[in-house]
Amino acid sequence: MRLDDPWDDTPPSRGEGPDGADGSTAAAVPGQAAPHDGHSAADVRAADIYLEVQRSEAFQEVRRRYRRFVVPATAAFLVWYLAYVVTAVTAPGLMARPVAGAVNVAMVVGIGQFLTTFLLTGAYARHARLRRDRAALDLRWETQEMTRGAVR
Repeated sequence: MRLDDPWDDTPPSRGEGPDGADGSTAAAVPGQAAPHDGHSAADVRAADIYLEVQRSEAFQEVRRRYRRFVVPATAAFLVWYLAYVVTAVTAPGLMARPVAGAVNVAMVVGIGQFLTTFLLTGAYARHARLRRDRAALDLRWETQEMTRGAVR
């Protein structure tokens, strides 16, 4: 049985037709385009539209803006997290040093990990709102208009 998934590139198994039947397919109507892998012409056109949008400069710019924030932020957070773990393993005396009462360096740095997570989440949301959301929304509207025209 084959799922009707436009991103599924797996060809039907031997003896199984595009509709999941025993391999028999409907005869093509003269003058009409044959369906591609069991999908209607509108489905094929919609897939072409999405590929066209994916190749567009506007889409690539949205992806660049996303990567310019996410890659450095992820790397910085991983370094910060690994520094905490390595320090806890290699310098337990430092991490056990009291700061105030029963609170030690490890607890302060651990709470700093949580605060960093919240700050990074806020920074990501702000970056998305200011740098990507409008362009992504414009792409969505453009794509919807293109697919509406393809279905008709």
